Amino acid sequence: MSKIFACLLCVGLLLTPSVSSASSDHSELARSLPLWSVVPFVLLLLGIAVLPLAAPHWWESNRNKGIVAVACGIAPAIYFAFKAPDVLLHTGIEYFSFLTLLFSLFVISGAIFISGDIRATPKVNTLFLLIGAVLANFVGTTGAAMLLIRPMLRTNSERKNIRHIPVFFIFVVANVGGCLLPIGDPPLFLGFLRGVPFFWTLKLILPWAMAVGLILVVFYVMDTIAYSGESAKDLVLDTTQIEPIRIHGKRSIPLLLGVVGAVAALPSVHLPADHWYGFVPWREIVMLVLAGVSLSVAPLTKEERAEGDKINPRKANEFSFHAIEEVAVLFAGIFAAMIPALMILQARGGELPVHTPWQFFFATGGLSSFLDNAPTYLTFLALAQGQGYAGANAIVGVSEEVLKGISLGAVFMGAMTYIGNAPNFMVKSISDGAGVKCPSFGGYFVWACIVLLPIFIAVNFVFLGLRLF
Repeated sequence: MSKIFACLLCVGLLLTPSVSSASSDHSELARSLPLWSVVPFVLLLLGIAVLPLAAPHWWESNRNKGIVAVACGIAPAIYFAFKAPDVLLHTGIEYFSFLTLLFSLFVISGAIFISGDIRATPKVNTLFLLIGAVLANFVGTTGAAMLLIRPMLRTNSERKNIRHIPVFFIFVVANVGGCLLPIGDPPLFLGFLRGVPFFWTLKLILPWAMAVGLILVVFYVMDTIAYSGESAKDLVLDTTQIEPIRIHGKRSIPLLLGVVGAVAALPSVHLPADHWYGFVPWREIVMLVLAGVSLSVAPLTKEERAEGDKINPRKANEFSFHAIEEVAVLFAGIFAAMIPALMILQARGGELPVHTPWQFFFATGGLSSFLDNAPTYLTFLALAQGQGYAGANAIVGVSEEVLKGISLGAVFMGAMTYIGNAPNFMVKSISDGAGVKCPSFGGYFVWACIVLLPIFIAVNFVFLGLRLF
């Protein structure tokens, strides 16, 4: 059993003791927070952006990432431990749930290996991304990303001009693709827990189709140009090294579906709680058990071994905990350091000129680019509910169009930076480890602004009522 699995289980147990059943109203505290209280969060963002360029070798160590995360997150954590311990506890529970889901999907998907090396043509690569966009809605953006990033990189291993591939993979598979079901992306799951009907998100299918379609068109054009620049030797090598696609470790697929079922059906810690079982993280316990089973049981079925399949999926995937450790240490600091930023936003959000669906899209999305998109979604949902909409088409006290703006903004614009959504960092780490270096924090943001912003503006024109005049 891995150290991470044991640590997560311990954290879960620590988060479930009896606590005060009444959560205080901290609006006065939030309004008293000075703007400089967000400095640790800003410094952490700057560190993530600058240190990979200024000290690349030093930054490679997850221990050093942890030092930076602790340095930026410790002061807010201590402050709220004394001033508002229930806020810190709630943040810790959210972090535990967040990391448990990512850890479970990461571990189980690591025991599924998709072998094969088909031709790395622009059509094949575009099809990879389209499959990932659909799959993300059934196993989450994290699960889809972990299943497909390695085979996509391996398929393109004979090519040289492929640095754009992980960038578009993050755009489509790790973010934009997962907006059709609540299990696709954490913000939508939180909306489901707050009362949004499970299948309501299917109403986002047209903006989903437009956004995914336009991104794939841009990718196809860019990949075609990159493909034309490959050497004749590499193209011949890509053509001759053909191996059919095959899935190894099929017995892990039910475990993956079990995680999805746990997310959709089981409760977690719910405070304040009237009974003891309200303090138990049932959902996270089941997910950790499934991850433990995946780590303990041989991934190949008897049938696969009888067929002569000797591939160990984890070894073939070059599986290690480095990527999930990176996410764990960085997001520990992010969750702690962003508490003041979120509280200030919740307290003063009503002062913002945000009323129309497209305004909610860009406000939610803009902050989801730099804050975690799940709590940002909840913040703007609360802001919209506070405006007192009571129309016939109200969903959880919000008009459908405004809810669409919030949902699309949180999911789509989580792709704008590496920290907008957790799978972004995981894909980057895996790609870097495979020798396909992703852009720096700033470089990736430039890519996102150039490719995604025009597409998001177009989606708003068509579906959310954006007008220039």
